[in-house]
Amino acid sequence: MSKNLSELSGRKGLEKNLFEELGIAARAAGTPNKEDIDILAEEFLMGKANIYGTTSFYDFLRPENKGKKVYVCNGSACLTAGTQNKLKEQLQGSFDANEIGEMCCLGRCHENNAFHVDGHNYSGDAINHLKDVKDKVYPIQEKYHSGALGKAILTQPIGEVKSYYQTWEKALNSGPDALLAELKIAGLRGRGGAGFPIGFKLESAKNTPSKTKFIVCNADEGDPGAYSDRYLLEERIHSVLLGMMIGGYIMGAGWGVLYIRAEYPESITITNQAIKEIRTLGFIGNDIFGSGFSFDFKVISAQGAYICGEETALLSSIEGQRPEVRVRPPYPTQHGLFNKPTVVNNVETLANIPFVISEGGAAFAAIGKGKSTGTKLVSLDGFFNRPGIYEVEMGTPLSQVIDTCGMGFRSKVKAMHIGGPLGGLVPVSKINDLSIDFETFASQKFLLGHASIVCLPEGFPIIDYIEHLFQFTAHESCGKCFPCRLGSTRGYELVKGAKENNASIDPVLFDDLITTMEIGSLCALGGGLPLPIRNALQYFSDELNPYFQTH
Repeated sequence: MSKNLSELSGRKGLEKNLFEELGIAARAAGTPNKEDIDILAEEFLMGKANIYGTTSFYDFLRPENKGKKVYVCNGSACLTAGTQNKLKEQLQGSFDANEIGEMCCLGRCHENNAFHVDGHNYSGDAINHLKDVKDKVYPIQEKYHSGALGKAILTQPIGEVKSYYQTWEKALNSGPDALLAELKIAGLRGRGGAGFPIGFKLESAKNTPSKTKFIVCNADEGDPGAYSDRYLLEERIHSVLLGMMIGGYIMGAGWGVLYIRAEYPESITITNQAIKEIRTLGFIGNDIFGSGFSFDFKVISAQGAYICGEETALLSSIEGQRPEVRVRPPYPTQHGLFNKPTVVNNVETLANIPFVISEGGAAFAAIGKGKSTGTKLVSLDGFFNRPGIYEVEMGTPLSQVIDTCGMGFRSKVKAMHIGGPLGGLVPVSKINDLSIDFETFASQKFLLGHASIVCLPEGFPIIDYIEHLFQFTAHESCGKCFPCRLGSTRGYELVKGAKENNASIDPVLFDDLITTMEIGSLCALGGGLPLPIRNALQYFSDELNPYFQTH
């Protein structure tokens, strides 16, 4: 049935898509009304139940969102910083309780106190200027450090735009096969978590016959603690766009789609401005530079669903369906958006492509360690003396990132959650055993992922963090597979009962539950959650033992 819905959704093409129409219908009240749903169902030949199922899923479309005026960040970094309860109290002085909602995550992990109002994000000291924020006279600002330790690729300034896009002319003159060969030499792997080589994806889509193909930038990977994607979209957007253009040329895609989190409103604005600029300069459009290749962009604002960071859920979302994970095969490179060949990669991966083409694959491969070539952006949260975004060469010791980039911790920390909510929970005792690369993290039974670092201070209970992870997964699950949907909810209930009702957890039952999630879930949301849970049980057993039965 979903394939049929994909075809129906694609009838009007990308420019007028059902997902955006639902967002437009929700603007006035916070959720589409029944009349809007009826009209869209008839226009797109979809069942009313299908469209209602879609609107009821997303944080910013569902009926519960109606009437919300301000949103508080409930991401992991703000949670461990302990700033959000006081923030809510301050907001309640200016907003009714039913006007206050929640968002996850706003990407202000470096200074916390994060909230969203009137389409903009604020953090740090902004809450103490709430009247000016409401009157729209308080500047949208933030402070975090950015820089490189070693070779600068992604943090290197773009410079003059026309000069930067000379690489685009070089690419068009080189031909798809030569460009693909350079990417394979470079060994560029996905930076969103899986580490899958982008060259294989592009080659697969290139070899799949179709008049219509898409390359999609997954800018909806909202891992709490990670704000490197936002940095690239707002500070280095042209590297992302050029990377998509080159990737689109290699695979023969006529459209580049940027699916950007609604929680990053400034990123959406800046991206649209940059696309307008390069269209004016003639770098995109029909028959670019007389090459016979045509390419254009479409920016889509997401509506609040962490699961859309999973590539197949993201594609279903654009089609106006519930963002449920698809069973593979077939893979998106054969049957993706509207059933057409599609390559999906995250922001950082795509932003690396211009350097590879400009300097050559060998130059990129010469940086890094083993199969982890190139550099990696690392996000440091507010527990560091110098929080910010740092570009480090793959293989850089984690201790060097903490001490040289972050200038150490500002207070005592007992663990770091690295790589997003599905990444490993790393005790500080393991710092010297890790370096920033895929293989080292895997060998120590952790996950590099987005390379975001959320710190847990000494006084933050590990049991509270486990409860948070289960609750996060239960809220964000697409619901398609039982292990994730039921397992996350049951895990949350077990932990909550142990905390509040002294209902000790059976360790055998608990291990069975997370093992079922690990091996039975359709995607990394349910399948990845057990990793930090197991890390917690292994490294913080003394703290957790009182909540578990003894046999």
